[in-house]
Amino acid sequence: MVIDFWLADENIVFAAALVLMVALGILQLIGFGGFDSDFDMDADVDGTGVAGGLLSFLGWGRLPFMILLVLFLMLFGLTGYAGQQFIQSLTGTLLPPLLAGLGALLVALPLTGLLSRPLARIIPGDETSAVSIDDLTGRRAIIDIGTAKPGYPARAKVRDRHGHGHVLMVEPDNEDGIFLAGEEILLVRREGDIFKAVAVGTHWLNEN
Repeated sequence: MVIDFWLADENIVFAAALVLMVALGILQLIGFGGFDSDFDMDADVDGTGVAGGLLSFLGWGRLPFMILLVLFLMLFGLTGYAGQQFIQSLTGTLLPPLLAGLGALLVALPLTGLLSRPLARIIPGDETSAVSIDDLTGRRAIIDIGTAKPGYPARAKVRDRHGHGHVLMVEPDNEDGIFLAGEEILLVRREGDIFKAVAVGTHWLNEN
């Protein structure tokens, strides 16, 4: 039976990949899929190195991370099932899951890189990797965690001009300033890894 093939022990890894793909897609649709907002895509990989070249080949940086992951899971699952069906038609049996998974991985990885190129033309990539951190100066942010005082920065969230979220550390620009959690601030300048800000209100911005 078809259901027996899809849920066979030898194919369970491919079933899991497709289930995870669907789950991630649902999370994106209902608004809980903004993982790339807090996922630090600014951790650039040296494109001249072996690791950088491999990641570039696989499509890293062309598409948002979650879309790239969903694409890989789909290709891995479908490739695995197709390969197992072909093997079964030849031998009457299925490959062990480890061997089948390795074969599907070797096919799905380059396919992911190949398909990421045309998809990148119609889907915007991770703007967080393309926007300079200095471009956040002049934007409004929200104190997320902690209380910011001079010399004691707190965590804040801000969105760039593309609507992508960033997490940064902020402290008041004046000596007697203090920012509480939930307070709206204006980023006025940056000193190293710390942004200086002034208060512009005490209400929440809609981060969703």
